[in-house]
Amino acid sequence: MRTYEASLDRAGLALGAGGLVGGVFAAALVSVGSGLAPLELLVGFVIGVLITTMAAVAIGGPVGLLCHAIGWRGPGVAVAVGGLAGFALFLGGQTYGFGLFDMPVSDTQTLLFRWMSAVATSLILALVAALIGWTMWRVAYRRVR
Repeated sequence: MRTYEASLDRAGLALGAGGLVGGVFAAALVSVGSGLAPLELLVGFVIGVLITTMAAVAIGGPVGLLCHAIGWRGPGVAVAVGGLAGFALFLGGQTYGFGLFDMPVSDTQTLLFRWMSAVATSLILALVAALIGWTMWRVAYRRVR
């Protein structure tokens, strides 16, 4: 069985690497929306880095620490944590807190399509979050010999 270890300095570098992946993704989305305008790309990149880093600390941090403490330190766990956390975050954001908060009045069919759209969009963004999780794992962990 492979075992992995991390150090505090590599965890900080992993946080930076995950932020960079999120910034590149945000800049790519900005380029689709506004073309290759340098200022807009830079602003999108910086905001993407900041938001990705904050989300990784706030959401992925506690779950990652728990997984590390119980010995789940492999790349599959990092991908699963990133993907599931990203999926839940984006699905909750698009469905008014999974339907717990007041929503606009709509009929059943509209609500069904809203949820289907939210699940599909969240699955796409979960792939990006899984990539960020894998990138952070790759930087943070080293195999113990």
